[in-house]
Amino acid sequence: MRDAETTIGNLADKQTVAFIGAADEEGFPVVKAMLAPRKREGIKVFYFTTNTSSRHTAQYRENPKACIYFCDRRFFRGAMLKGTMEILEDSASKEMIWREGDTMYYPGGVTDPDYCVMRFTAVSGRFYSNFHSEDFEV
Repeated sequence: MRDAETTIGNLADKQTVAFIGAADEEGFPVVKAMLAPRKREGIKVFYFTTNTSSRHTAQYRENPKACIYFCDRRFFRGAMLKGTMEILEDSASKEMIWREGDTMYYPGGVTDPDYCVMRFTAVSGRFYSNFHSEDFEV
């Protein structure tokens, strides 16, 4: 892969779903499908919306180690990024990724106490394409 940031960024931008991984209370890996990230900064930082009361929010508060995975089913390629997930509840973060129509999920609006932001920060990754995998640093 010549340019990880462009390759992985394009892959992530074209997906409507991302998969996030956490460790549960017993240390087992758990994976959840999420709507695609609302915002990204290169391939280092990704922002997701979620419910403050969700199980994965509690899991990341307990253990911030995380991964995210983007899969292009059409061309059978994917990228896994490994890093940490932070739960953000400050107004600036919530307003930054709020979209019209989010009241469908968070009826109280941008200040809904059950609305928060997850910020994933990558440290490394692995890309699979054409029957070949390669690791990369972020």
